[in-house]
Amino acid sequence: MVDKIANPAAAANAYANMAKGMDAVISKKDEGNSFGDIMKTMAQKTVGTIRSGEEAYAKAVAGEASLPEVVQAITASEITLQTVMAVRDKMVGAYQEILRMPV
Repeated sequence: MVDKIANPAAAANAYANMAKGMDAVISKKDEGNSFGDIMKTMAQKTVGTIRSGEEAYAKAVAGEASLPEVVQAITASEITLQTVMAVRDKMVGAYQEILRMPV
């Protein structure tokens, strides 16, 4: 995984933004929504975050973006991807545990 975070401040900001996004997704208004709806919304936000990181990278290559903006966007994308992978691993583990249950 990650041995060292190059810019801890950017990583902290990205994590805080992600936490705010989680609060926005799982709120009082979502009490009536199904688990699938919440997962769909989170997947859409995840794709948006990763796309913004790719766009920032493309702007950096073209010389149109500042380095701190690029680092922050890419760090947010990286943290988002790591979170998605962790959730996926937990879901696969839970599914495997269900399969091991005796009938």
